[in-house]
Amino acid sequence: MNSFLLASLTLIASLVIPVQTVRAQMMGHGGAVRAMAVSADGKSLLSGGFDTAAIRWSLASESAEQVLRFHSDAVNAVGFLRDRRMVTAGADARIAIWTAGRQQPDTVLLGHDAPVVAFAVSPDGAMIASASWDHSVRLWSLIDGAQRVLEGHSQNVNGVAFAPDGKSLVSVGYDLALRIWHLPDASGETIVLPAPLNAVVIASDGEIVTGAADGKLHLLSAGGKDRGEVAAGTMPVVALAISGDGALIAAACVDGVVTIVDRKTRAVLRTLVRSAVPVWSVAFLPDSEILLTGGADGKIRRWNVRTGEPIGSNLLGTPTDPLAAYAGDPGAEVFRACVACHTLSEKDTQRAGPTLAGIYGRKIASLPSYRFSDALKTMEIVWTPDTVAKLFEIGPNAYTPGTKMPEQRIGSAEDRRALTDFLGRATAK
Repeated sequence: MNSFLLASLTLIASLVIPVQTVRAQMMGHGGAVRAMAVSADGKSLLSGGFDTAAIRWSLASESAEQVLRFHSDAVNAVGFLRDRRMVTAGADARIAIWTAGRQQPDTVLLGHDAPVVAFAVSPDGAMIASASWDHSVRLWSLIDGAQRVLEGHSQNVNGVAFAPDGKSLVSVGYDLALRIWHLPDASGETIVLPAPLNAVVIASDGEIVTGAADGKLHLLSAGGKDRGEVAAGTMPVVALAISGDGALIAAACVDGVVTIVDRKTRAVLRTLVRSAVPVWSVAFLPDSEILLTGGADGKIRRWNVRTGEPIGSNLLGTPTDPLAAYAGDPGAEVFRACVACHTLSEKDTQRAGPTLAGIYGRKIASLPSYRFSDALKTMEIVWTPDTVAKLFEIGPNAYTPGTKMPEQRIGSAEDRRALTDFLGRATAK
């Protein structure tokens, strides 16, 4: 499942975060680290998690300086404004603007009616653009509070980015569309790409890079002309970052693979050492030599971009492959795309999505320990091998409208059957 599966984990009643001294990883989130942003001076990091919290870190000491608690669901996007204030956006459809040290937001931006999954700050710092699963992009003035809705996507909007000159805006979504909005009149172009789009970034020279559900990066000119593609992995790309010098792209796939791509040559330079921990967010430090990754285990790790090696001792740990017991099972290999968000046993630590333990015979959205989308609670679907197969045959958006589950399909009937057979064996109580 890709980075846009937005689920709320149990809120930790209190969070005490010790100062970290290993200069290798930061631990504080109680769930997957969904978003990260580094301040312009490289001194601070802001992270957002599935645990509903945002954390402001000192990168020098790797200690948490402030925990921001406001959102009632996953924090999907974070960033810094030019005046060093902070912005957080969540699956609760709210955007909050914060001053460091204050316990409550200065301002809350309301208007979206579905999860906000990404935002961008205009180059002049006067505006925020947000992307939401309500199929819209919104522009928010930081000067007078005015907002404007940009409509045109037919499915969830997953990413948004301003051009370097601030005169246009790019958005991408599950509808395969990359839309270029020329400001201020919002005229523009729509480019249809081969797969659902999960993230977008724009380089300082205007080149557009978007990550797709087929594991590829698509590169386009500022005007939308095709400039090639790069295979970053075999699983959906869920997060992107461009280095400060513009030379490198970091692409995270949902299976934990993080690829470093040379933007000029379109070549994959290296793949970071895999840890079996899904990665949901990536961010370069200003020196372009160190990459931060946010993992499903709640840890933020540092990597040497030039060597692809982790920085610090015991960085990766020795996580257990949850599917090790099913080696050679074709259904388990299909399910490997789902293991980032779902467990097979209710005894396992909850991940971003609900456990699948005892799924067959269970009515949709009926698991009491998980917060489901309101839209799912009115449906009469009962999970069986046939209904699970149908879900992946036509896609979650068509079969379960309003779901938080990201759009994906399994085209092969044989693979769908292997998956449903595997779930019957692995999830039976």
